[in-house]
Amino acid sequence: MLDRSPKYNQSFLTKSELTEKLMDVIGSVELNRINSAWEMAQNVHQFQQRNDGTPYFWHPSRVAKILLGELGITDSDLICAALLHDVLEDSDILTPKVLAFNFGDYVGDIVETLTKEIGIKDGPLREKIDQEYIERLQNSSEDCRIVKLADRLDNLRCIQFNLKRDPYKYVKETIDHYVPMAEEPTNPHLKYLLKEIRKEQNRFFG
Repeated sequence: MLDRSPKYNQSFLTKSELTEKLMDVIGSVELNRINSAWEMAQNVHQFQQRNDGTPYFWHPSRVAKILLGELGITDSDLICAALLHDVLEDSDILTPKVLAFNFGDYVGDIVETLTKEIGIKDGPLREKIDQEYIERLQNSSEDCRIVKLADRLDNLRCIQFNLKRDPYKYVKETIDHYVPMAEEPTNPHLKYLLKEIRKEQNRFFG
């Protein structure tokens, strides 16, 4: 029998699926806030494509799907942060204050922490910015690291679809800098993400 399910990189979380998963477990106000985050992320990323040719928005929607479907997280702050984790990088209009006004200070703080300065080419300055970013994440909350590691996991699952120009570098960077963020904490969500990242690492290296 043919497998007609979409390839992983062609999957995404629709707003109706999001509503269906949450409508019986959170209140209407929080559900509306999450749906608003879904809509904002879709609007910000609507003209972007990933290197594998898929709409960029599918990526943050899958990060939220990992939290919901695999980790069982229904916390509205974390789901909003997962959906919005790249919007500050990709919008010339949005600011942390705008996110805080619409989704609360905690969501704004998480997204700001996860936002990496882009547009600077390889060199000493790029290395300095990247190192500062890693250090910021290492000292961030477990909630922040959950979203970040779910983000890395989704990208690793898409490596096989030519997502990254240098997949080896991306996998090694994940092992060297992001895996340690999940090795010491006893948080079960971080432990699960670490296990799944290790699976993708082993698949890549054979």
